[in-house]
Amino acid sequence: MNNERWETTNKVMENILNTMLNEMKMVINKWFNHLGDKGAGAIVKRTSLQIGIHNYALLEYAKGRVSVEDTKLDFISPKVKFRHGGPTELLSEEQVRKQIVPELALFMQQKLNSLQFPALIDYKFTFLGKFWVQEGEVNIPILKYVDETKKKKLLERITYYIETKLESGKHPTQPLETFFLFKHLLDEELFPDQKAEWIISVFDRIQQLNKGNKHQLAEHRARIISALRRWAENKLLPRYFDIQGEQYQKEYTRKSNIKLESTEQGPTELLLYTAVAIIKYEPSYCRSTGIALLERAVELGSVRASCLMQEGSGTFAKEEVYFRDERVECKANDIFATVAITIKQEAEESYARALRFICRLLKQGFPNSYQIKLKSSVRQFLPIKGLARSGTHRFFANALEYPNLYPLLEEYAREAMEEFEWYTDTEGEKSCMPGSYAVFGLGLADRNHFSLVEDYMAKVDEEHQSVQDLFTVAFAKQHGVNAETMATLVVCLLYSTDSMKLKIKPAMEEEANVRLLLNKISGFQPYEVKHIVYIIWGGVDKLKAIAAKAKGEKSILLSELVQAAIDKR
Repeated sequence: MNNERWETTNKVMENILNTMLNEMKMVINKWFNHLGDKGAGAIVKRTSLQIGIHNYALLEYAKGRVSVEDTKLDFISPKVKFRHGGPTELLSEEQVRKQIVPELALFMQQKLNSLQFPALIDYKFTFLGKFWVQEGEVNIPILKYVDETKKKKLLERITYYIETKLESGKHPTQPLETFFLFKHLLDEELFPDQKAEWIISVFDRIQQLNKGNKHQLAEHRARIISALRRWAENKLLPRYFDIQGEQYQKEYTRKSNIKLESTEQGPTELLLYTAVAIIKYEPSYCRSTGIALLERAVELGSVRASCLMQEGSGTFAKEEVYFRDERVECKANDIFATVAITIKQEAEESYARALRFICRLLKQGFPNSYQIKLKSSVRQFLPIKGLARSGTHRFFANALEYPNLYPLLEEYAREAMEEFEWYTDTEGEKSCMPGSYAVFGLGLADRNHFSLVEDYMAKVDEEHQSVQDLFTVAFAKQHGVNAETMATLVVCLLYSTDSMKLKIKPAMEEEANVRLLLNKISGFQPYEVKHIVYIIWGGVDKLKAIAAKAKGEKSILLSELVQAAIDKR
């Protein structure tokens, strides 16, 4: 009886396994059918460096449900782990490994061999499985497929491209070609003995060929840096570190049982190059990523990484990043985007020398997003409530005490102002674009700098910065509302936020000032006028009520302002 029950149980389990396998094969078939042709032939003809499209698929099984994905997702994130699985699962890990996986591997290999459109699949294809079984989650490689003929052809194409288009080439190249080239150069299947020096030389050659077009050069750099970053984070670092956490909050713990043969060449050299490239060419918010890579290199024992952290990337000549005399000492580090300034003698010339030092740095390509670490016996700040009391703020407030420095401060401000860049010693509501303190101080001190204020406001990203509100309040208080200030005040209002508290309503309702305002908003879009009206009067309806109570010419002018704020569409 026991034997019969055992045989019956085995047959039931065998039927269940066969049913599951058949369903998994059906889903795989469905995935291949979904791929179809999709114009694969035309896609790979865009560049000789693309020989196929898909190189990855993942089959996931849980509680009788099967799916296949071809987008690489983070399936080990703590947020999704154990979302399925547990005691209710019918399959065991042993059954998956011994019975399911071999069958799926054979089936997938047959599908790949009989593929109607070979261009759909790259020279290599990895098929992974994620199974939720009685023991929990199991991740298993099902099949790793390499088409040796395609691989050989691709290597020949890469060699030909480098020799003809790069080494002997004289013309700009295409960003799409760069995308695939660096994907391949960092592929250990194609280049198992990666030569960092050679890879870097290819990058440099691409930059040289494309230096004539600023935007195209930036696109090439972005493609290359993206490939280098993926290689560093997904291939190199996992060899030497245990990694926990999510994308932007990863924690790295050095593996104690693994050592680099050399910390100054090969993979580490390429890691350093990647870090510096991110810091040098990517937006300022990527700086922390580059610094994190440098920190990993330091942990791996790289002396050069430690030097870079202390001295900077080496992009700038020593005399460009260091200056010292009897009045002042200045030292810049482009890795951390800091300028350390020590004022030895509190005098106009000391600040002049420091300002000239910073201006030269910015003109040479030093990051616009930076901060000043100041050592000075003077603690001066601008008369604007709410600004961050930082070293950067204090330096410019100190310098603004010397009117002879105003032309140099304007020169600095125009060099520093850049949309979407920020002083790095401020955050949140105190964040401000480089040049802010110099512009604010000059705008309050001297009407000759009103045009600078207007140019500054036109660059402000009002969605992420609100300190212009604080300046506008101080500006109106300092200079008043009149014919000389109206143009600049209107520009300030235009780029201020709706939350600004500005008490200039009585002055703005004076007949002469309403006429000036109407003149300055001529040509504005209704939504821009409405924004200005809201800041001054609290909204169009409130202004309409004021216009209705006014008399004579004033009523007519205020009504015109109301009309200008109404969207006529």
